[in-house]
Amino acid sequence: MRRKAFLQKGLLLIGGWAAFSCIPKTMSSNISISKKSPSLGLKYQPDASTFALWAPNAEAVRLHMYKDRLVQTVQLAKEENDIWSVRLVGNWVGHSYTFQIRHNGIWMEERVDPYARAVTVNGKRGAVLDAASVSPPNWTDDRPPPLAHKSEAIIYELHIRDLSMDPDAGIEQAGLFLGLAEEGTRSPQGLSTGLDHIRELGVTHVHLLPIFDFRSVDENRRDQYNWGYDPQHYNVPEGSYSTEPQQPARRLLELKTMIQVLHKAGLRVVMDVVYNHTGYTEESLFYQLAPGIYHRMRPDGTFSNGSGCGNEIASERPMVRKMIIDSLLYWVEEYHIDGFRFDLMGLHDLETMREIERVLLERDPTLLLYGEGWTGGESTLPETDRALKHRIQELPGISAFSDDLRDAIKGNVFNHHDRGFASGQDGWKESLQFGIVGAVSHPQIDMEKVRYSGTPWAGAPTQSIAYVSCHDNHTLFDKLEISVPDATPEERIQMHILAYTIVLTSQGIPFLHAGGEFLRSKGGEENSYRSPDSVNRIRWAQKSTYQEVHDYYKALIALRKAHPAFRMKTAEQVQEHLEFLPSDSDRFFAYRLKEHANGDDWKEILIAFNGDSVAHSLSLPQGEWFLVADGKKVAVRRASVSGDVQVPARSGYIWMRGDGQ
Repeated sequence: MRRKAFLQKGLLLIGGWAAFSCIPKTMSSNISISKKSPSLGLKYQPDASTFALWAPNAEAVRLHMYKDRLVQTVQLAKEENDIWSVRLVGNWVGHSYTFQIRHNGIWMEERVDPYARAVTVNGKRGAVLDAASVSPPNWTDDRPPPLAHKSEAIIYELHIRDLSMDPDAGIEQAGLFLGLAEEGTRSPQGLSTGLDHIRELGVTHVHLLPIFDFRSVDENRRDQYNWGYDPQHYNVPEGSYSTEPQQPARRLLELKTMIQVLHKAGLRVVMDVVYNHTGYTEESLFYQLAPGIYHRMRPDGTFSNGSGCGNEIASERPMVRKMIIDSLLYWVEEYHIDGFRFDLMGLHDLETMREIERVLLERDPTLLLYGEGWTGGESTLPETDRALKHRIQELPGISAFSDDLRDAIKGNVFNHHDRGFASGQDGWKESLQFGIVGAVSHPQIDMEKVRYSGTPWAGAPTQSIAYVSCHDNHTLFDKLEISVPDATPEERIQMHILAYTIVLTSQGIPFLHAGGEFLRSKGGEENSYRSPDSVNRIRWAQKSTYQEVHDYYKALIALRKAHPAFRMKTAEQVQEHLEFLPSDSDRFFAYRLKEHANGDDWKEILIAFNGDSVAHSLSLPQGEWFLVADGKKVAVRRASVSGDVQVPARSGYIWMRGDGQ
């Protein structure tokens, strides 16, 4: 069934809501105050709607109701715990609303509340509708594909627009939620694109850059681009990814439709969340409705700026923590989100992350939780309270990105000309090996030689997100072009393949940047957060140009999924079953996954990485070995080898040995 028809069928369930046209007559006097503190935000019922706002430093609060123009202003009553509320009798679907508080004798600006779940275009006002009823057919039956353990996860990071804005994508709903839901799309070369491509690649999770409502794009236009790390409304889907952002219900329905299709395609959905700062500062809804409460402030009264974006959220305050957890639960329960990536997680306090871990994993133990274990600048939050990478063992259900592995492979991301192991630079081997073991303690790792981490920071390998490239900084292809300018195109491709081979065979959870499987480039642009589609879009013709590379990465993913030795669950397993072989070279080493690691049906797996510009010789351990992967092909049924073998320059080789061999 075509997605367009599927959507139209879904609209029948919500009738006038999607058209935003069920407008009741204005009810100017049917107002009653609730007798107890209600849940926050809008609670819609056909016969009455309750509006509640937490405003701890307000002297008065009023609610403005709109229908094209202002139709009514009502005062809210103060309840327990600094919650203000009002109940409006009647069916208010079709109206929009704002809150306004008086603070220090001055009426602040009108804003939508932090708990809003539907808004008008560009988030100017909240929209009255029952978000839970805006769903595609069979939504209550929607389930994600099974995930026995998070060690099985393979993450694919994607921006909604990047997937479909290239004309060669063959996607009708380009740049929209529904574009990712289209099936059967092909490039002019006849190769799968979009959703079919992702499914074909074999990953388990699609990580979506921010899909909540952000402020930097005018939703009335189709030609603007932003990554979306400037939050406006945490609980509302972004309208620029909807076919009709002017209709409040449409974005809700289309996001759910997309998630439902991804689940049916065997893919789980991870949401990139940015609770560490707000898009605006003084102008934000958080400041205008609760001045100085949601943000951390310096002693001189200025905003703490550990995000590098002008402000940071005070997650350690109980009601701010509640807001974050309530938001996360809402996305899980209402939109069936399967995991969260926490932007600048180091700006969140440890207690908040502990509570997030407890609440979410009690709700669904299969949820994937991970984040950036660092800050974007100096913060007023004490370092000992931050959810930083080196404190991640205190959060056993949460993972962190391994910058150790990332930079060991390709060089420091902030030094454009710096090179790593895959690009032929000495000094990274110990850091690389530390990344390969999943950042856990290992008897063969000399932590004094690991560049970034003085001690093992992961309690289990699954706490380490293994990656070499993401939306930030240069793509791997561009980094190699800049840092190794004298290399031939073929040599850089070899380095690229070596880098991805390391990621896909490391312990931990592999994380892939969309398009990297066919050498994605952004033309050398380092920070493309607001660059046009011409820079950011995935160029689908490259899948044909570099089809052998794509097919090899696809085969490595299949190999990883087929063999649990590559995805051990505990530090003890890694310590027992992963053994590095002796090597005097800083650019060459090998290691064994032995004794049926993690129940693997192969007795042993041997992996060798050569980041040098010349071949290296390797003495295979005793026994009969079969070459599995050589940078060009993944296949088990080959002639057996033993003794000394040559590992070519800039390559990763994999052998296996079974019982009785």
